[in-house]
Amino acid sequence: MSNWDLMMPGMGLTAIGLAGVTISYAGIAHTFVDGMHALTGLTMFVGLIFLSAGILDGGISTSNRAKATTLVIISIALGFGTFALTMNSSNYTITLAGLLMAIVFPSIIIAYLAMKMPQYVKPVGVIVALASATGIIMWFAFGLVSPDTYMINEPIVEEEKKEMQLAGPIFTITILENSSIQGNLDYEPDVAHVPKGHTIKWTNADTVAHTVTSSVDFGDTFNSNMINAGEEFTLDTSKLTLNEYEYMCVVHPWMTATLIIEEPKEDVKVTIPQGAGTQQIGQIYFDPEVIQIPVGTTVVWENTDDAMHTVTSGNSQEGANGSFDSEMIAAGDSFKFTFNAPGKEDYFCMVHPWMTGSVEIQ
Repeated sequence: MSNWDLMMPGMGLTAIGLAGVTISYAGIAHTFVDGMHALTGLTMFVGLIFLSAGILDGGISTSNRAKATTLVIISIALGFGTFALTMNSSNYTITLAGLLMAIVFPSIIIAYLAMKMPQYVKPVGVIVALASATGIIMWFAFGLVSPDTYMINEPIVEEEKKEMQLAGPIFTITILENSSIQGNLDYEPDVAHVPKGHTIKWTNADTVAHTVTSSVDFGDTFNSNMINAGEEFTLDTSKLTLNEYEYMCVVHPWMTATLIIEEPKEDVKVTIPQGAGTQQIGQIYFDPEVIQIPVGTTVVWENTDDAMHTVTSGNSQEGANGSFDSEMIAAGDSFKFTFNAPGKEDYFCMVHPWMTGSVEIQ
């Protein structure tokens, strides 16, 4: 007969584990992505071990009670299996199923040996434990050396990358140096407010590989694949809805940040008027000379003068500071730049250094 003292906690633990895994992969609670996947999966695996031991205790039972229990277990498994394969859009469903089978089968074998041939439990258990430890170590070791396909979807075609880089103004985010060390700052800015239609460019300034992966759906919304040191990843926000998106690094899951897609902001226009190239009392050089804008706004400088000018961040005394530089703007042409960080930026014309202006970003 089946051992109900083992079967009852087994059924309870298995049910909790299955519920946790479903909540995680359904996107109901995104915090599971950061750690609860492992906890709920472990709970389910422990429950399966108890359940298997209970069913096999005393031999295979043919009682109506055991048959009913088996039917309930099979129904639950089929129900969740159907959900995973039909209603879940995650790219990692097959991976999860493989992990379940890799752990369930050895668990059932060990439980059977414990009931029928206890002398083999210890050597078989040691072999399974060593194999599992080796697999886990290799899993994370390959993550550290960054092979191309480690937990990553199919590589993005280079032509697609080029198209993304051309779409809209650029919003830059930096993956900071030493961000792979837990507790350090990782993505800068940590919370990015980006107008819809801009192209976001992540640059990896660290010495190891990272990813930019949407957290709730584990990469279904956007996924960078591996970004090696010094490389970039771009994302066209015109394909995203106005919403808040949390993202993470798959290799270092403690690295998290937030992306907020907002309504597009109107460009702010600054005119370089006629006569700006001549220094004289009462002459306006940039109109307006000082502007105040919110973060994420694009400023457009239009040259309506007959002479060529530049719009260069910095001042005539200390020179350019490297934030932005239009180079030469011919008569009738324009230059635009998007300000993605708060602060104040002074600028001047390198050809006519008396021409100065400033942008205050709030």
